[in-house]
Amino acid sequence: MKIRWLPALLILAVVAITVRLGFWQRDRAHQKEALEANITRYEHAPPAPVGAVPLPLADIEFHRVRATGRFMPENAVFLDNRPYNDQPGFYVVMPFKLAGGGYVLVNRGWLPRNTADRATIEPFATPAGDVTIEGIARADATRAFELGSGGSAPHQKIRQNLDVGAYARETGLPLQPFVIQQTSDDGDKLVRDWPAPTLGVERNYGYMLQWWGMAVAALAFGLFAARRAARKPSGA
Repeated sequence: MKIRWLPALLILAVVAITVRLGFWQRDRAHQKEALEANITRYEHAPPAPVGAVPLPLADIEFHRVRATGRFMPENAVFLDNRPYNDQPGFYVVMPFKLAGGGYVLVNRGWLPRNTADRATIEPFATPAGDVTIEGIARADATRAFELGSGGSAPHQKIRQNLDVGAYARETGLPLQPFVIQQTSDDGDKLVRDWPAPTLGVERNYGYMLQWWGMAVAALAFGLFAARRAARKPSGA
């Protein structure tokens, strides 16, 4: 049987690439499973103190944290399109001036939208003076889908998303590179029924199976084509 090297090499390349991509997705799934195990462990660990010294996001994300200071309601931002139990509302995000120096953003909780006037913010309480809060360190205050960046333009009270670095430049505040997702109650009537973090492990396993399925299909096609070529009469 005469082997056609170019088609054979192409099929082998496809098989090698798709198999490698399947292993890559498997490794990503294992990494996320390890992170999920760490998140569970962090939930039962003592809260880490947040102060003036910057804490790298990679070292603090998903950890329980505690901070003492005072809220800055004049710089509050309301993140739109954050429903809760099918009811429209906002996340209330506010800078927190730390007692020992420095600042950190706090996602204080969920606030229902005024159904009569979208631009009107329902009243809520903000503690005066120094308070101690606890929460979970997160990379951001959650992200919602938006087209372009018009919904997150600077100097707007109501926005779609809020980037920590961009907000630090906008306000001139030396913010920590993360957001505290507040879990402690300070009597403000905001809802803090936070959804558990989803890392999409099942999606990675699904992609793994898809890539390996493509590898099997490519190999089967190559063997089928080679068999047909072998059955052709010589000179046909």
